[in-house]
Amino acid sequence: MSSMYPAPVAVAPQWSTDTVAVHAGRPARVPGAPMNPSITLSTTYLHDADVAYGRDGNTGWGALEAALGALDGGRAVTFASGLAAATSIADLVPTGGTVVLPAAAYYGVTNLLARMQAHGRLTIRTVDADDTAAVMAAANGADMVWIESIANPLMVVADVPAIAAAARACGAITVVDATFATPLRQRPLTLGADIVLHSATKLIGGHSDLLLGAAICRSEEHADFLTTHRHDHGAIPGGIEPFLALRGLRTLAVRLDKAEANAAELARRLDTHPKVTRVNYPGLPGDTQHQRATHVLPHGCGNMLSFELQGTPEQTDHVLSSLSLLTHATSLGGVETAVERRTRWAAEEAAGVPMTLCRMSVGIENLDDLWADLDAAMTHELT
Repeated sequence: MSSMYPAPVAVAPQWSTDTVAVHAGRPARVPGAPMNPSITLSTTYLHDADVAYGRDGNTGWGALEAALGALDGGRAVTFASGLAAATSIADLVPTGGTVVLPAAAYYGVTNLLARMQAHGRLTIRTVDADDTAAVMAAANGADMVWIESIANPLMVVADVPAIAAAARACGAITVVDATFATPLRQRPLTLGADIVLHSATKLIGGHSDLLLGAAICRSEEHADFLTTHRHDHGAIPGGIEPFLALRGLRTLAVRLDKAEANAAELARRLDTHPKVTRVNYPGLPGDTQHQRATHVLPHGCGNMLSFELQGTPEQTDHVLSSLSLLTHATSLGGVETAVERRTRWAAEEAAGVPMTLCRMSVGIENLDDLWADLDAAMTHELT
C-alpha cells in the first residue's frame, strides 16, 4: 500500500468477499470524511515526505491496493497493466532459472517468457495444465510455477492446492493468474499460492474503459520487490485508472453473479445446438473440468466460456461478424458480451487451440436477447 495513503476503513474478518469488495479501501470513517478516496493528479510533491515524485506513490493506488489486498488476503501492488504486473513477477526468477508454464497460457505471458528465454534469461518448461501430476513433477528443480486458475481459452481448471503444495516443497514460487475467477470465485493465496495476478482491466474494472494490473503477494519480500521493480521500470498506473477500477470493484459481485448466470445458461444451450461441436465451461456437469471445479471453485465458475463451431474458420468468422448484439472483439470482463475466434491470433494457433474455437466473455444483458442473436447467426451462416 502506498505510504501516502491514510489508514483505510477496517475490514471485519467475518465479512464475506461480496461485502469486502464494497467497503475495503474506503477512507477511515471520521466526521466529514468522503466516502471515496480522492483522485490525485500530480507528479510532484513538497519536501520532505516519503513520496517525492509521481512514481513513488498515489492515493488512488493505495486505496485500490488496500481493497485488493483485503480481498485476496495478501499485500497488493498495482501496475499499468496486467502484462506490466506479469513482467515484474517474471523478474523474480533468478538468471538462468526455470519457469513451468502451461502450453496454452495467455499469449502475452507466453510471449514475454519466450523473449526472456531467447535472451538466455531463463528456461521455460512447458506442461499440459490439465495434467496435474505432470505439472507437479515439472516443479522439481524449477524456480517458478505459473498457472491460470481458469485457463484461457480452453477453460482448464488448475488444481491450485496440489500444484502449490508441490511447488512449495521444491522451493518454487507459485503464481496464479486468477483474472477469470476474480477474488470472489477463488482466493489462491488461501490455497497455497505465493502470488496472485489479476488483469484489473477485465472483470474488476468491468466497463472496458481502463488498463490496470495487480499482483497480490503472500510475503512482504515479494511485495517489496515488485514495488521497487514498478518504480524503477516505470510500470505505474495513472491517476484515474485506479479510481475507475475501485469503482468497478464495488459492483463486481452483482455483475459477476448476473454474467455467470447468463454464461451457465448459454453454455447449456450451446451444448445442445446442432452447429456446435464442443462447449468448454467448468460449470456444465458434463464438462471434463467440472469435478475439479467443484473442489477449487466452489463459489462458481465465472462468466467465461468457449465453444467450437461446425464449419471452417472462415465460416466461423462470418458467424461472428454477423452478430448484431454480441460484440465481436478481443478482451473480456466488461458488462457487454464479447466473442472472438481465438486462432485469429497466431500464438493461439501455435499453442494448438482448435481453429473454430470461439471464446466468449458473457455480460449482463438479457439472456434471451443474447441467445436470439447468437442462435440466428449460427443457424444462418452455417447452413
